[in-house]
Amino acid sequence: MDELDLPPAFMLNITPFAERCKSNSISAWNASFEHPFVQGLIDGSLSKERFKFYQMQDARYLETYADVCSLLSTRMVQPKDKLWFIDGAKLALVVEQELHESYGKELGYTSEDLAALVLTPNNRAYQNHMWTCSSRRSLLEGMAALSPCPWLYTDIGLRIEKEYGTIPEDHPYKNWLATYADPSFVTYTNELLALLEKEANLQGEAYQALAVRAFDLSVKYEWMFWDQAWHMQTWPI
Repeated sequence: MDELDLPPAFMLNITPFAERCKSNSISAWNASFEHPFVQGLIDGSLSKERFKFYQMQDARYLETYADVCSLLSTRMVQPKDKLWFIDGAKLALVVEQELHESYGKELGYTSEDLAALVLTPNNRAYQNHMWTCSSRRSLLEGMAALSPCPWLYTDIGLRIEKEYGTIPEDHPYKNWLATYADPSFVTYTNELLALLEKEANLQGEAYQALAVRAFDLSVKYEWMFWDQAWHMQTWPI
């Protein structure tokens, strides 16, 4: 995608360290857009059963995303950076919850169903990876592990906007698709990448290399998240 072709409000500002991370993971990064689950979302052919499976697993993933944001906020030195990650936790729990609640009514699941949900192996592994990086590794590694989730979704949202234009009103997944190309979400991603860059500039090559690897694993887990929903993954035993 060529960000220069997008209106200014929709532009992603890819910082040097973010670009290094993405370049290292470009094959897996592009594979998410090409996954049949994502393609089914885009053209509206994805079954409601698969979408429900995804939404329920995603709701539980976002709980850990919020926890990781909260934890990273305690490791920030600047108060404004602490507040940014606190707001990020709120975004995951409140704004995303509103989207899930609307789909819960449509698809037939409740908050009680979410609480009782068994996490898929892929979902659990992804959450454990993010939690480990944010709690036991460097601050840069924790931020790098967090970044692919909003950034990849933003990239997909902007690609859809660029390649397919306005989403039809009768598209079954219009609300989901529109969320991730919204200017406010692009702004959120840009702010996260700026914070990632600031921390990367404070660290040496050894810590940067570990963060690049953590980022790469999260990109691969993102693809695995689409895949576990596509196959409606269960535990093998």
